[in-house]
Amino acid sequence: MRISAPRLEGWRLDAALALFTGAVLLASEPLFAAERGVPVSAPALAMLGVGAAGLAVVGRLPYLTAVVSPAAMVLYYMVSPSDGWMAWILLLVTVVRLAAVGDRAGVATAVLVTLVAVLIGEGLSFDPWRAVAVIAWLIVIFSVGESVRNRNAYLREVEQRAADAERGREEEARRRASEERLRIARELHDVVAHNISLINVQAGAAVHRRDPEDAFRALEAIRGASKETLRELRSTLGVLRQADREEEAPAGPAPTLDRLPELVEWTRAAGLRVVLDADAVADVSAPTELAVYRIVQEALTNAVRHSGAGGVRVRVAADGDAVRVGVDDDGTGGGPDLHEGNGLRGMRERAAALGGTFSAGPRDGGGFTVEARIPRRPGDGGRRT
Repeated sequence: MRISAPRLEGWRLDAALALFTGAVLLASEPLFAAERGVPVSAPALAMLGVGAAGLAVVGRLPYLTAVVSPAAMVLYYMVSPSDGWMAWILLLVTVVRLAAVGDRAGVATAVLVTLVAVLIGEGLSFDPWRAVAVIAWLIVIFSVGESVRNRNAYLREVEQRAADAERGREEEARRRASEERLRIARELHDVVAHNISLINVQAGAAVHRRDPEDAFRALEAIRGASKETLRELRSTLGVLRQADREEEAPAGPAPTLDRLPELVEWTRAAGLRVVLDADAVADVSAPTELAVYRIVQEALTNAVRHSGAGGVRVRVAADGDAVRVGVDDDGTGGGPDLHEGNGLRGMRERAAALGGTFSAGPRDGGGFTVEARIPRRPGDGGRRT
């Protein structure tokens, strides 16, 4: 079992730092006094204690610490007969701690307070070597503080970038999951709505027909439509099961333009006259073929279910670097208050996802028309809605 030590942060770290620094300074002062052969000075100990106590509030009152601790260090050298070098730890710890919390102004204040106090003292009793040594120490301590501040700023920036990158990955994962759910919903809607509509029409016809031959033909159409529905559902569900196994082949081929005649035959079996006017279109990507097939499928489904049409014409032809598809029926046309449901929305999204255009609505002379133009080879810029 691993036991981790508690991490000191904030005021707890400042208090621990003040206690440790004060203990070291107060313990070292008698040693320096004994080495110099002078008595321990109570005012000197008091200055060391005040300077250490100032470190306890560096996080909450940084400018107070930046003034009190350096001033206490300078006063120590004015009242202490031992003149121990350990008092410089006060300034060093103050500057490093202020730099660690990113307070550059506090660092400059601490150094300037020390410099001003030293200049005043040297004005009373000038010693060139001592002045040079003090200035050198101030330069070193200020450089150490800047180094610590720059390093902490760099680490904070790295942490922020890592956090931003993580949020970006999570947002991208959510976006991809949302797009995948939308794609699967469109596929299931197109497959189920079209084939179940055909099955419903054929079942109604089989119930009302008295001729056994006509009933058998309707049942055969139902069998074919249900078989195709099951095949496409297995294919779609297989993609879901293989989401984490990309090396496996898909459960079945995606519909292509070559299967449009088969789709038209199934619709004709439902009693709708369908004329297919499809030209051979070369160099068409698989996503474009699937989109064209699904748009024709959904348009025929709407004609069977909603329009009351007797005839439909399906047009597929090349249009420059795109494929143009149109489905016209002679039904009621939906009227001016036509509501865009899942079918029309799904067709529009399919076309937009590949960088194409889509329009649908009543046509002149009666009926309803669906028009779409989809690039043969969609670029990366047109793959997202």
